[in-house]
Amino acid sequence: MKIVYLGIDLLHPVLCSLLQERCEVMKIFTCRTDNITEFNTDVTATAAAYGIPLTLNRITRQDLQELREAGCELLVCAGYYYRVPVLDGLPMVNVHPSPLPLGRGAWPMPLIIKKGLSSGGVTMHKMTEEFDCGDILLRESFPIRENETLQTYMEQVFQFVPSMVHSLVTDLPELLMTAVPQGEGEYWPNPVEEDWTVTPDMNVEEADRILRAFYGYECIYKTSRERVELIGGRARKGNPQGHVFPVRGGYIYAERIRML
Repeated sequence: MKIVYLGIDLLHPVLCSLLQERCEVMKIFTCRTDNITEFNTDVTATAAAYGIPLTLNRITRQDLQELREAGCELLVCAGYYYRVPVLDGLPMVNVHPSPLPLGRGAWPMPLIIKKGLSSGGVTMHKMTEEFDCGDILLRESFPIRENETLQTYMEQVFQFVPSMVHSLVTDLPELLMTAVPQGEGEYWPNPVEEDWTVTPDMNVEEADRILRAFYGYECIYKTSRERVELIGGRARKGNPQGHVFPVRGGYIYAERIRML
């Protein structure tokens, strides 16, 4: 199957699974990333290894028309920053790391953990002009475990990717015909700095839930005097006295620390 792929490293296993299914990836569209918390290095390396044309340019309707005329049979979007034009006659599928229709929006995974929900998931759905609202082709769910972090959440997502990709490319006509409308859903706006900010007056459980939800990304430890950026932070129970980042009933430690 000839496909075009859109995405950064967030869902790189989707690209790997498509290649394992012997899909011909005609072109990859990726995005500029900071390569500190979000990356495009794996996607770029995969493109180079397989000789796949890659661009950082935003995909256009003309790109889609040219690809369709060249024989493209499917577009797969898996973590792409930009709105994608919807082109009639070209199946277009988005991979979304939440159990739609719950968690529409660009970054639902941290909020699933921060809200304390009991389950997460991954969905493949038709792309429409409205974000994350297309009919569902495939969907899997999994439990949110105690001490789940954003990193371990994505590892659960990745466990389902190979089988879902296999079904997508082998049963695409049937999946498109039997796709299920989402119905009423729930859209979550992008988190803002307040969502990933921890303060000394928070208890250790609340602080750790925030740090787990945004694990691997920047979190802020904020006092009346300073703001500190923490990456890879967790909160631990214990006596907070003598620790640099105390919270009620414990303290915070982090892999990377930067004064702001």
